[in-house]
Amino acid sequence: MPMDINIHLSDDDLQFFVKGMHDVEAGVQAEDADQIIAAAQKLLAESQGMAVPPFIAERLGSVESLISMARDAGFNLPDADRHRVLAALAYLADPNDAIPDDVPVLGFLDDAIMIELCRQDLRFEIEAYDDFCAWRAEEAQARGLDPDKLMVQRADWTDARAAEAIALMHRRRRDSYASGAWKPTLFKVS
Repeated sequence: MPMDINIHLSDDDLQFFVKGMHDVEAGVQAEDADQIIAAAQKLLAESQGMAVPPFIAERLGSVESLISMARDAGFNLPDADRHRVLAALAYLADPNDAIPDDVPVLGFLDDAIMIELCRQDLRFEIEAYDDFCAWRAEEAQARGLDPDKLMVQRADWTDARAAEAIALMHRRRRDSYASGAWKPTLFKVS
């Protein structure tokens, strides 16, 4: 019989996680990014062999996106954003965090809560990265290339997005003139 369990985190509870993140974030600059990423990947690999509740499994699964974002040279995450992502990964990779990871069933509960908090705080970075990856895949397909081998940069993506916005603006202008609802009075449009 399934059962719903809701966890309500008070402001004090949230402060516990915020303090934990700040403690980790302060030490991240001294650590090697590749080591942090490798430790996070190791955590994910170890969690694959454990029986964890779906709530935890789903959140652990989203860590791969953070790892990819931190590693992706093409996306070239700005330093401040990369630092936040690495801090999240460093917290998750610590096997002796609030609830040690080797505690059966509950060991990853604090990690799942932290992942959820990180997903909320990093949602704009995650959305931008997902958009970049989708664009890169479309570009690769259009060029008949493997997306993993297509060397495009975030600057290419932003240029493409800007070109899309300008093309949309021009199309809307032409469509408004074509409908006859409005005619330009100040400028001649070619």
